[in-house]
Amino acid sequence: MSEQGTEMEIIHLLRRVTVEFGLRQAEFAARHGMHPTDVRALVCLLDAERGGTGFTAGRLGAELGLNSAGTTSLIDRLERLGHLTRTRDPEDGRRVLLGVTPQAVELGWAAFGPMIGSAVALLRGFDPGEVAAVRRFLHGFHAAVSEPGRE
Repeated sequence: MSEQGTEMEIIHLLRRVTVEFGLRQAEFAARHGMHPTDVRALVCLLDAERGGTGFTAGRLGAELGLNSAGTTSLIDRLERLGHLTRTRDPEDGRRVLLGVTPQAVELGWAAFGPMIGSAVALLRGFDPGEVAAVRRFLHGFHAAVSEPGRE
């Protein structure tokens, strides 16, 4: 296979993975009375928690490309379902921070834990150079698809 063919094969494999993962997320959302955007919101909040940063409604809406009304609706729905908490920021009482409930984390691990476990096991079979190459590729590809103006 030519160099161009190998590169495109990897791009197509990545696309297949993202499509399949998107389908699993949509199935999870439907099974638990959510919209696929609700799942994306929970992922954003979990990433923020892992990074040690607070997440406000405004930041969540911006991250998801939602207007204020859509963001409020999403937050209310996730709170009603028991997946989201709102707490006052201890450093600035005017701000309300969003968080993910332990119930939502448990649901997510039940659904996605096996595939995450498989991916971790796969990565453990790679040598440090291979892991570094995978990390570099995924960070670079994420930057490419995250650039403003991409359609």
